[in-house]
Amino acid sequence: MAVHDHSHRHPGFHLPSLRGTSRTSPSAQATAEAGATTATTAYVFAGLRFLIGFVFLWAFLDKTFGFGYATPGGKGWVDGGSPTKGFLSGVAAGPMESTFHSWAGAAWADWLFMMGLLGVGVALTAGIALRLAAVAGTAMMALMWIAEWPPARHLSDGSASMSTNPFADYHLVYAVVLIALAAAGAGATWGLGRLWARLPIVSRHRWLV
Repeated sequence: MAVHDHSHRHPGFHLPSLRGTSRTSPSAQATAEAGATTATTAYVFAGLRFLIGFVFLWAFLDKTFGFGYATPGGKGWVDGGSPTKGFLSGVAAGPMESTFHSWAGAAWADWLFMMGLLGVGVALTAGIALRLAAVAGTAMMALMWIAEWPPARHLSDGSASMSTNPFADYHLVYAVVLIALAAAGAGATWGLGRLWARLPIVSRHRWLV
């Protein structure tokens, strides 16, 4: 009986060869992931920009027309009401209490406050002049923080201030967000930031970006 040696025959099943197939290098994959992260971050900042912009714009509109939220109907700025009188006259703590009382209802204070709300709101919504918006908005938030004076445990009449935190309140959070949006150049995504930056006057004066 003949015995045939089949040891040199190859089996009929072969693993697919990986030669010639495309592979993504680690560096290319890392670059793609970094790009995706950057794009996501840009969208998050753009959404945050719109949100904070609406906070400022809504405050301006409500105080101007008296929509019945923070400002009662018929007591808006267009109806002769004062956007600053109620808030500043109600300051009851802090080192600038008497100063704020003297400012309450003054025409110059009303105009500065309202133009600040409008300017910061429009800048954030449009994605332009974010550095100016950050400076103006931070100044407004600082003054409002001082007016509410979170460090106080008691008001000037001796009653409890009901302060929830001696330092960090929403005014401070808004100020930090404004600075972050300006630093990140958040107006380039879903905004007019790139067009604004190419304007001749803005190109010459980068603090207007």
